[in-house]
Amino acid sequence: MTGPRATGAGTIRGGADVKVAVVGAGVVGLAASAALLDRGADVVCLDRAGPMAERSTGSSRIFRLAHGSADLVALARDARAGWARWSEAAGRPLVRDVGCLVSGALTLEWTAVMLKAGAPYTMVGPDWPELGLPVRRAPHVLLHDTTGGVIDAEATGAHLTARVGPALRTSLVYALEERGTGARVHTPDGPLDVDAVLIAAGAGTSPLAAEVGLYTPAGLAHHVRFTFATRQAGPLRAWIDQSPGRLATYQHLAGPGRWSVGGLLDHAGVDWEAGRAEATRMSREAVLGYVREHLDGVAPAVLDELYCTTVAGLGDGFHLRRRGPFTAVYGDNLFKFAPLLGDLLAAAVTEGTEDVVDYV
Repeated sequence: MTGPRATGAGTIRGGADVKVAVVGAGVVGLAASAALLDRGADVVCLDRAGPMAERSTGSSRIFRLAHGSADLVALARDARAGWARWSEAAGRPLVRDVGCLVSGALTLEWTAVMLKAGAPYTMVGPDWPELGLPVRRAPHVLLHDTTGGVIDAEATGAHLTARVGPALRTSLVYALEERGTGARVHTPDGPLDVDAVLIAAGAGTSPLAAEVGLYTPAGLAHHVRFTFATRQAGPLRAWIDQSPGRLATYQHLAGPGRWSVGGLLDHAGVDWEAGRAEATRMSREAVLGYVREHLDGVAPAVLDELYCTTVAGLGDGFHLRRRGPFTAVYGDNLFKFAPLLGDLLAAAVTEGTEDVVDYV
């Protein structure tokens, strides 16, 4: 696979008849469960809150090829092909092909990477007739990722949940234990003995992984995305804006007449110690200020807010850690990679891979 950095020596877990517990039913856990089922594995997917209920919740996500490394651009292209396959199987488009614009500090760096990777893009200016942004004054230069768009997260969750079917269970996993060549998963309904465990539990990954000697980043942070009414007509593009003097944001049309804005705050207000209420208050204040000052045709009144817990300090990319029968995956902005991640994780569990693999 393109772009991993790997160390260590993995062991093969077994063939297609392996019995696997997947901990976490967000988009990554569901994608991996579906890919494992396609391989003939005996799968149980466990989540304390049910499918797509925590970090993967919400109506939409941005898809983009644009990244800070050519390896990640190549991986995103592979993922985009996976989204096409999922869309065909679902009988509906799961990605709206509206493009993604990038402005500010990332523009030149990501443009150079797109050129190196041979990915399609154009450079546009504020007077481009097809800009498609609800902004008062557009940045002078923008990277147009022509393959980018907006993922229909709700339809994706419905598609994957149907594929996983009865393998999905709403259940807390409170402990993991290595037993011989396999593992025991402890739940309130009793223990499950399996050949392998995939930990894809988002913010819950680190404490579970640590129980079995896998150490992943543990620091958490708060993040909130806000949705506003927009009267802008015509197609609107997804937008990642890090222009000087502005709050760094990501923005996209989350549904008809609904414009979502997430602010990328970089101060202590969103640290875990600040608490959810204070982090939400500070994020709302910062995003509302941005909307009032910079957006046009977007009403500065919050219609909805989407809260999630993130792992602090992670950038784009994803990481696999393995020890014995256990595999853990972690990263940030993983939704767009979900089809690719499902296949990679299913292969790691059933065929073996290196103990440490970083896709960055």
